[in-house]
Amino acid sequence: MGHKINPIGFRIGVIRDADSKWYADKKNLPRLLREDYDIRLIVKKRKGWDNAAIAKTEIERQANQVTVTLHTAKPGIIIGRGGKGIDDLKADLEKLTKKVVRINVQEIRHLETNAQLVAESIAQQIEKRIGHKRAMRQAVTRAMKLGVRGIRCACAGRLGGSEMARREQDRQGKIPLHTLRADIDYGFDEALTQYGHIGIKVWIYKGDILPGARRPVEAPAAPRQERRDDRRDRRDGGRDGGRDGGGRDGGRDGGRGFGGGGRDGGGRGFGG
Repeated sequence: MGHKINPIGFRIGVIRDADSKWYADKKNLPRLLREDYDIRLIVKKRKGWDNAAIAKTEIERQANQVTVTLHTAKPGIIIGRGGKGIDDLKADLEKLTKKVVRINVQEIRHLETNAQLVAESIAQQIEKRIGHKRAMRQAVTRAMKLGVRGIRCACAGRLGGSEMARREQDRQGKIPLHTLRADIDYGFDEALTQYGHIGIKVWIYKGDILPGARRPVEAPAAPRQERRDDRRDRRDGGRDGGRDGGGRDGGRDGGRGFGGGGRDGGGRGFGG
């Protein structure tokens, strides 16, 4: 059996950029890599930001400056009253990096179409003892209503407290994992239950990104075919044609006939 590769890492350099945008020599690479990990850990585990809905953290480095961009669906929680949240985070990161830190906050308008936020939402519902099937179905329905091309959700573990672990999934639309131009978002989270960890994976297909395009290209909608009207027209035409010239009723009139054919006149006829 094959293994599923991470769709985001698989497309870096083709249609996506890395979340860490900097270059370092062999000597400084381990230190800066560990620094990126610590920055993301501080953002994720920050007190009071449990419901901040942060999808990802991008890091850019210049000579004496580090730029951190937070993608979140709830920017108000991060900014805080009077910008206090940003100021406190900036002070902590400057203490860690020993450089000037600049923080940008980018809002995610539709969290239902972000795979990481959808996975976290399903995990939170499972921890609140909401059924995993219901949580996945709601996530799939909401995403499809907002125009995504396809979505797949998978939950694995001791679902419902069963003795044996199993894997269940819900999907709608298509998820072309082997098409590199396909803009597929991927998210993962874990739900901590009294029976153990339950892993949640989400794939969302938003469209194709063609060379030179900055946003997904939506496929043209297929023209709707008025099949019922066509059938009705054909049916009406067939009936009338049959009545007038040899259809069901035409055969009935000619065979039962008024001019020589049924049971009464050589058959049923009245005149011959």
